[in-house]
Amino acid sequence: MYRYDEFDHTLVSERVHQFRDQVERRLAGELTEDQFKPLRLMNGLYLQLHAYMLRVAVPYGTLSSTQMRKLAFVARRYDKGYGHFTTRQNIQFNWPKLEETPDILAELAEVEMHAIQTSGNCIRNTTSDQFAGAAADEIEDPRVYCEIIRQWSTLHPEFTFLPRKFKIAVTGADHDRAAVRVHDIGLQMCRNEAGEVGFEVIVGGGLGRTPVIGQTIREFLPKQHLLSYLEAILRVYNQLGRRDNLYKARIKILVRSEGIESFSRMVEEEWSHIKDSALQLPLDEIARIENYFAAPRYEHLDDNVREFEVKRFEDREFASWVRTNVTAHKQPGYAVATISLKPVGKPPGDASAWQMDAVADLAESYSFSEIRVTHEQNLVLAHVKKADLYALWLGLRDLELATPNAGLLSDMIACPGLDYCNLANARSIPVAQRISERFSDLERQHDIGALKIKISGCINACGHHHVGHIGLLGVDKKGEEFYQITLGGSADENTAIGKIVGPAFSYDDVVGAVEDIVDTYLEYRTDGEEFNDTYRRVGLAPFKEKLYAAH
Repeated sequence: MYRYDEFDHTLVSERVHQFRDQVERRLAGELTEDQFKPLRLMNGLYLQLHAYMLRVAVPYGTLSSTQMRKLAFVARRYDKGYGHFTTRQNIQFNWPKLEETPDILAELAEVEMHAIQTSGNCIRNTTSDQFAGAAADEIEDPRVYCEIIRQWSTLHPEFTFLPRKFKIAVTGADHDRAAVRVHDIGLQMCRNEAGEVGFEVIVGGGLGRTPVIGQTIREFLPKQHLLSYLEAILRVYNQLGRRDNLYKARIKILVRSEGIESFSRMVEEEWSHIKDSALQLPLDEIARIENYFAAPRYEHLDDNVREFEVKRFEDREFASWVRTNVTAHKQPGYAVATISLKPVGKPPGDASAWQMDAVADLAESYSFSEIRVTHEQNLVLAHVKKADLYALWLGLRDLELATPNAGLLSDMIACPGLDYCNLANARSIPVAQRISERFSDLERQHDIGALKIKISGCINACGHHHVGHIGLLGVDKKGEEFYQITLGGSADENTAIGKIVGPAFSYDDVVGAVEDIVDTYLEYRTDGEEFNDTYRRVGLAPFKEKLYAAH
């Protein structure tokens, strides 16, 4: 993991001191709420429906056990005993008191954490593949370049006040686990014909009111030009992006209005002036950052681990968990374990202080003291010996964190919705809970197979509903909660925006509608077909017929 240098420590310490003074002035009445708003947003503090919410950065989703314990402490001491892990691989605390937020930031600074650029019209937390550094299919560890981007973008004087928030994702494998095509900039690591590693650069993706799949602006960008090319893209956006209309301020709107060819020409022109400047990334600097992400001290193990296979044979529940929550590792004798934060009937993405402390213990025992946060609101232990998987599973079972549903129907993404957010039109969490309870039979979920449901409480799409196999969007109809359904979305290398089925369903009817969709899929699928395969083969008609005949 990356460790702060003297500049990082100074920056974070000074920011805590500045914000403490700003909060004191607000509490004393020296600042109005309008004056205070931009200051608090620069420190990740939102004013939501019932209380303040503090969003804490988890750069590219990587945490140490020490940092996780600090998050548990914050949840216990300053919140209501839990935290909510988000689709930007961050964590949110939903109930901090304004007067205590500087103390929270001071606590976080002790373990090299902060809330800088988790809000505002700036470059937000760069996200990545939760299996980075462990995945058998990756070209290189993308977190190295996420960290380089973090250092370049933090308090960048030119990009602190962009037309709108800006999101970057980096993936190191052909199979996209970071949803790079629905980001403002997506970076897909690749090799050119000479075998050199660089980036395919994708721009103009995004969800929200206008969902757009990003387009490739450069097939191959050499590593040393990463920062200068990003700077060129940001400069064009900063100069031409709209500031007169909040709904047309994202880069996706600029790319669409200019056209990808015209936008590309402007970026290339800007880049020609800076590509050989001080922004050129020295290879020794890349190597320096790579050292922070050196592989753990793996033991030399056989990949066929008898005790693991025996336990999988003897214990059906363990075998079920392995089937969904354990992924191949590039190092023989090791595996990647996903910790589901989606137990039946519970809010997706939430973890209690007790669970966070215990996960930190498990990470120290079984995964080199490292934890990952996924953009699908789960946790990952990336380097677990196969021989330790059974003991890990027993520990997770005691924590109610051993639900074997990673990638299955109940492994839903859901935004906080109307329970917390003052932008929402409808509740998300209770709908997710009711769907989870309706499909609580895990054998039934395994029979259904891989299926991604994503729920947003409003058009801002924080729950990524546009790219769910089944997407639910909360809408308001004369003061009542309804849910628009989309089908066929995807956020991987085959990114697709789901199509709207038809009229929205009421809060009471939406769970039954989801079940009708699943039943239709099971009726029409052939052997080996996943949901989107069937949907693309048979089209919308049979799903629509079933839905509106039944409701």
